[in-house]
Amino acid sequence: MSVAAELHSPEKPASETRKILGPGGNRVRVLEEEKGKKERLKKKHSNNNTNNNTAAVDAKKLVSESPKAAVLKNRVGDRYSETSFCNGSVMKSVSSKRKVKNSSGVIAAKVVPHGRETLAVTRVAPGLVKRCDWITPNSETIYASFHDEEWGVPVKDETKLFELLVLSQALAELPWPTILRKRETFRRIFNNFDLLSVASIDEKKLLALSTNGNSLLSEQKLRAIVENAKLVLKIQQEFGSFSDYCWRFVSHKPIRNGFRYARQVPAKTPKSELMSRGLMQRGFRCVGPTVVYSFMQVAGMVNGHLVSCFRYNECNSNFNEDLDAEAKKETDV
Repeated sequence: MSVAAELHSPEKPASETRKILGPGGNRVRVLEEEKGKKERLKKKHSNNNTNNNTAAVDAKKLVSESPKAAVLKNRVGDRYSETSFCNGSVMKSVSSKRKVKNSSGVIAAKVVPHGRETLAVTRVAPGLVKRCDWITPNSETIYASFHDEEWGVPVKDETKLFELLVLSQALAELPWPTILRKRETFRRIFNNFDLLSVASIDEKKLLALSTNGNSLLSEQKLRAIVENAKLVLKIQQEFGSFSDYCWRFVSHKPIRNGFRYARQVPAKTPKSELMSRGLMQRGFRCVGPTVVYSFMQVAGMVNGHLVSCFRYNECNSNFNEDLDAEAKKETDV
């Protein structure tokens, strides 16, 4: 082929590789080009792997943030607070130094699931009332019920008054919750505090009660209960009733203390000292001013509830209702 013909011949496709003579002889210099293709293929494969890993991470993150455990992070200073929604209930996780407050009457209880400090939100039980300070959330139910239903209610019944006097005497050896738990045992031993039955307890039975391994009280207290029952019978003969004798120390009307704090409540008062002195002059035993004041409080002669307690006004209302009932009875007669 001539030079002119070659010049006018059509160009070869770019895809064809032109052979170039090199110093090493008649060889095709395509090694670099093939090497470049391999590098591009390798780079493309590496990018595909990276994309696959990213997709896997995104999928894992999507699962962890499903509606059952969605985590919403909000930056608060240098701490994070997280809110998770699990089965329709709200769980809050905060740093140990941060407190979560809620104005809708919510109490936060501390739980630790999976090593994380969280606050399980529970609602305050409805119907909570304000009681005297000595009734706490840790108080026994029987003690709280006694406070809500009996303590401070005016009592005029003879048998009930004698029972409350015995229980008040037992306070020298036992606390109220223990006495209330053993109340049925007291009633069984003393035949429901029937005055004639208690007064007739002889020495043999008294010794059996005091030497019993399960004795409720000391021998001194047991003897005092028996002797006091005999003296109550004498008071009934002299004054008509034990109730009238006791209530005359408060002019037959409960004393309303009106204390706001437990520290203001005294252990004894001039009225309790006066009743104590009167009982001891008649031969009663174990009836010091402190025991008598406890008796006056539990029998409703003194409204010892704090003014912030829901029972303070209720006990006053109970006495007024009793007065109305007595007045109506006298009118009917």
